[in-house]
Amino acid sequence: MDWRMVEDWIRRDDRCVLPIGSTEQHAGLSLATDAILAERVAVEATEPLGVPVFPVLSYGLTAYFTSFPGTVTLRVATFAALLRDVLDSLKLTGFRRVLIVNGHGGNQPALPLAQEWMMDNPDARVRVHDWWRAPQTSAVVRRIDPIAGHASWMENFAWTRLPDRQSGEGAKPAVDIDRLRALPPFEVRLMLDDGNFGGRYQRDDAEMMEIWDVAVQETRALLEDW
Repeated sequence: MDWRMVEDWIRRDDRCVLPIGSTEQHAGLSLATDAILAERVAVEATEPLGVPVFPVLSYGLTAYFTSFPGTVTLRVATFAALLRDVLDSLKLTGFRRVLIVNGHGGNQPALPLAQEWMMDNPDARVRVHDWWRAPQTSAVVRRIDPIAGHASWMENFAWTRLPDRQSGEGAKPAVDIDRLRALPPFEVRLMLDDGNFGGRYQRDDAEMMEIWDVAVQETRALLEDW
């Protein structure tokens, strides 16, 4: 879209979508996995509706993975300021309903930030949607395989794989998440080894598309029912 197209849209509708993700280790998958998935599910969900999707915010909160090369993290204060500035800009344009499609578990401060922003902007609404753990999507994931975690099969889609890299074979025992959260980055790397939190590295693409189709529909429903 160019700016005139946005101006035309605002005359008849005040909805838009903002994907947010991260750039962090995902074992044998792309460092951009969270950003790729958040943006793609947003684009596919809005396609029949025409709702604008803004470019994904590709950096998030991932300090715990900083001992893995390629990981880029923001500080919490930076993340909050960045998200607030973006919301302010969207409102200035004329958007009053913003769906944030989040693809990264570490970005949880987005929810209280959105609530705080609405406190200061009572004429606007923001929803934060963690696409992969929304009720319908997570139910399909659990039905297919209850052992699923970061960088495991549940993030291994055709569009997050690297063509010249193997994502891993077999399965990995689940890590102790509570212990992991109490460790500094260099010990996190030692504990995780390749970075997978546990579970199979890959499942059949037909199963992955079943999950994806539900995720797209569940995300679209939030916009349709708004």
